[in-house]
Formats: sequence, structure tokens, C-alpha cells
Amino acid sequence: MCLAIPGQIRELLPDDEMAVVDVMGVRRKISMQMLVDEPATEGDWVLIHVGFAMSKISDEDAREQLRVLEAMGDDADAQAEARGYAFGHAEDESGGPAS
Repeated sequence: MCLAIPGQIRELLPDDEMAVVDVMGVRRKISMQMLVDEPATEGDWVLIHVGFAMSKISDEDAREQLRVLEAMGDDADAQAEARGYAFGHAEDESGGPAS
């Protein structure tokens, strides 16, 4: 089970409290409410836990964490966790609704 997984911000939504992130090819809406002191922009990487961005991380750290998830065989679990976020619907990379 993943405690926090890296995701890259693809779109900041107009209300400034939500964003669409890409987690290993899965796009989901997440809450940005925990980052009020650490504003994020499109392209930034964040650590996500249960649908909330907890902190910003560097590109290098995000890619290393993704590599470790894959090496440990936990990449499918990370994708499944991202699919389970309940903050509305976003689209996966195929352009269809994420499930």
C-alpha cells in the first residue's frame, strides 16, 4: 500500500482548491487545500495521499520515487490508488473517462 505517490500537475482548476494530476498515466482531480503555503503551478510534482497534495517535490525526487515503485512492483497499486480518488472525474491519457 502506498502512503504517498508522486503526481504531476497538469491543470490547476479555477477554484484554486483542485487540480488535475497525472499519476503514471492516470489523470485525476485532487485537492490542493493542503498547499496554501506552498503554491503550485502546472508541471510541478506533488506527493499525493488519499486525494490530497501533501507537498511539492522536485522533478528528480518524483522520478526516483516512480522508479522505486516500479522496481518494487508497486506501480500498479499506485495507479489503482489514483483511480480511487473520489474528487470527481478526470480523463486518463487515452482521452476516455478514468475509472
